[in-house]
Amino acid sequence: MSDGVTLVYLHGVGDGDEDDAWWSVLDGSLRAVGLAGLEGVDIVAPKYPHTLRFPGDEKVKLPPTRVDCPGGSAGRAFQRDVERRTARLEELLERHDPGAGWTFGNSVVDLGLNLDRLVQASRYLKDEQTRARTLDLVLRRLPTSGRIVVVGHSLGSVIALDLLRRLPPEVEVAGLVTIGSPIAHPEFHTGKLKDLLPRPPANLAWWVNFWSDGDVVTTHRGASSAFPWTLDQRLRLPMFRHGSAAYLGHPSVAQAIGHGVFGSTSTELAVIERTPDVPLEAVEIRLLLALRYAHFVHEHLEGERQARYEGALRVVQERVARQVIDTYLQQGKRVPSAIADLVPEVGVPTPATISSLDSETALEHLLSICATNLLMPFEVKVDTDVRRRALEDLTVSMGLGSGLGRDVFDAYRAAEKSLRSGGRGLEWVLLGVGGALLIAATGGLALAAAPGVAGAAAVTSALAAFGPGGMIGGLMTAGAMVGAGSSSVAVALASGGTTLQQVEAVLTLSLADAIARQKRGLDAPADLRVGLVEMATEVRRELSRLGAYSDDGAATLKTLRGKLAAVEKALEFLDGSGLAERPATD
Repeated sequence: MSDGVTLVYLHGVGDGDEDDAWWSVLDGSLRAVGLAGLEGVDIVAPKYPHTLRFPGDEKVKLPPTRVDCPGGSAGRAFQRDVERRTARLEELLERHDPGAGWTFGNSVVDLGLNLDRLVQASRYLKDEQTRARTLDLVLRRLPTSGRIVVVGHSLGSVIALDLLRRLPPEVEVAGLVTIGSPIAHPEFHTGKLKDLLPRPPANLAWWVNFWSDGDVVTTHRGASSAFPWTLDQRLRLPMFRHGSAAYLGHPSVAQAIGHGVFGSTSTELAVIERTPDVPLEAVEIRLLLALRYAHFVHEHLEGERQARYEGALRVVQERVARQVIDTYLQQGKRVPSAIADLVPEVGVPTPATISSLDSETALEHLLSICATNLLMPFEVKVDTDVRRRALEDLTVSMGLGSGLGRDVFDAYRAAEKSLRSGGRGLEWVLLGVGGALLIAATGGLALAAAPGVAGAAAVTSALAAFGPGGMIGGLMTAGAMVGAGSSSVAVALASGGTTLQQVEAVLTLSLADAIARQKRGLDAPADLRVGLVEMATEVRRELSRLGAYSDDGAATLKTLRGKLAAVEKALEFLDGSGLAERPATD
């Protein structure tokens, strides 16, 4: 049984599926994946082709918005819940796939809107009365309270999104499934729909969007290009298949709809969240995440390289864990079980799952992981694709979905590419000599080493043992540099104590943070551009001071010129990408 859930089906253009053929297709696909069919399920499938075809004489007001998209701390907590539910669904289905988009995809859809077949869609998008009458009709058919699962096909997906915030507050949307949706195309953001839904509305549990390679209406990309909090699922349907039957007959679509209507029937969706007997500090959380990421990397490697990686990981994990544990014991304090469990009895224990972070809080940790060789002092080459997939696995295990891992990794690589001056990747450079200066300049350890904080003390001690070139030192250095741009950092980077590559590393992480925030629809760092301008000013000032008497070819001047060029590249990239245009808000 559906446990009181009402299934709502919103059709696309055409005659409104007068025979309800969609019902039999979905009923069959639900049974094929081992779920109950639609018998006994409350169903609402409003028909509205006449409102799309004819303007009508009676004037209807556009239904008002009645549901908020919560912001501030409450909004972040709610979005965290949405992300966790979405990640569970992603475990049931496939990894998030937003698609790359066709070069001329938007143009094809633009032309299609002028055809007779799609004139209904065009009228809904451009005529407010058509839109108002359609939304009013659908709302009158829906229950006024309780839980619903909404399935929207094609234009029906646009109508579904338009409805979300207009539903009665007593209605809970237990799931939204869109199929063959054109919503990635900006023309379909009727009534500034993208602005209306900057975050998940308070009545929505999750949204999964299915798109197909062969469906031109989807322009070969998913809904997350416009709504970053969406789970996109790519299907490989035959070319030019756009009808609802092709989608509803697919097992993945049936699984998603069944999950919303009947609840989870899979033990894979259970997220076991371990509550430690001693609360973990932020730096310990970062350590656990980094080690868990390394385990995912190991899983994706093969052969002799996998064996070498496992051996190095065993040594590094045990060494770091024992150092942190010794610090706790010396202080006479209990060791968090998540840390104690890192010490191997047999093999290399997998670190505990961390599933208590929201995506914005996780950014700093994830970027630190991208920028650090987690096997220091060992070096094992890992291909880019393996590292990206491992980060996706990590964010899924965190309950944040693979899209976050992909966005963070791609943001880091994009920032690195924009600044690289040649030679080795910046991920190793962060750990070179002089890293201690960067830690001090950014205040990373000063903030961490508060009196009486066991976790911070453990990390401080570990840094003394491993140096900034060790695993924890690298994670702390990278984390402290995320979003760096204050005047104190600018002065430190302009000095002769830092290398060009270290400056590039700071800039890379700062830009990567901004790029990742843009990808996720988060506020950009408010002072990033100001910090870069300050940095450029300090470098020019140092160049002027030293250039007055030094030889023109002096190594110090060459380094300073390189630093200035790197900062100017960062500013050019920042302005060209629009990364600093959106001010930060609470």
